[in-house]
Amino acid sequence: MQKLLVLQSLWAMQNLRNTPIERSLEENVALIRQAGFDGISTMWHDDATASASAAAAKAEGLIMEGTCLPVELDEVPPTLERGVRHGLHHLNLQLNMRPRGFAEAVDILGRLEAMTRHVDFPVYVETHRGRLTNDLLFTLDLLDALPNLKLLGDLSHYVVAREVELPVSQETEAQISQVLDRVWAFHGRIAGSGQVQLPISFPQHRPYVDLFASWWARGFASWCRRAGADDELSFVCELGPQPYYAISGADGRDLTDRWDESLMLQKLVRDIWAEG
Repeated sequence: MQKLLVLQSLWAMQNLRNTPIERSLEENVALIRQAGFDGISTMWHDDATASASAAAAKAEGLIMEGTCLPVELDEVPPTLERGVRHGLHHLNLQLNMRPRGFAEAVDILGRLEAMTRHVDFPVYVETHRGRLTNDLLFTLDLLDALPNLKLLGDLSHYVVAREVELPVSQETEAQISQVLDRVWAFHGRIAGSGQVQLPISFPQHRPYVDLFASWWARGFASWCRRAGADDELSFVCELGPQPYYAISGADGRDLTDRWDESLMLQKLVRDIWAEG
């Protein structure tokens, strides 16, 4: 039976509003398990970080998504080796490369496909601002050119990068659908046209919450049609800290408790899956 696995980002556990001191890695992972998550998303760029995260996850019976931001393809093989050694569920690559030419981007992704073909876990390329997939239209062209390219979809980046306003145009909806039909895992937050991470507990942001819920429902349904009968779809709750994502007030603190909102997001996506 197909299954949804909801993970929590370790990055999102940093500098939480109502945590007086930073918890240890082990304390965070235990809290994540106790809250009903199926796994963690962790950085995967060096042996020490990967080993510590793997030990903590295995102690709590959680799966792992590894995330790496390679600036060149030579960084990928050791990342794959760590994944094999520690039993990654899947690897997420934010390709920290910015080719200006389409042919160069196609070449990079073609070489990446050949490089990752031998490992026994999936490798996905994340849709992300400031990365190779920065632009929505450029990414759509890449999907046309590379039929085997599998995406990890973080739609928040395209909403803020392209200033997607409500109501969403039919053209944009069609473009998002093309992306969703190539997404094999998700990262989740709610964005607006001018901010990549809106506080989802604020009622004025409900229209964007509803928008993302509709996109995730569409993406889940698309994945179910494409995936195998016993495959697992992962969704990472990734409500990032300041100064990158969380909005702060005059006191310098987050406007909301991101851990509470991670639990809200977990429930939202589980409800979407159950209704599908």
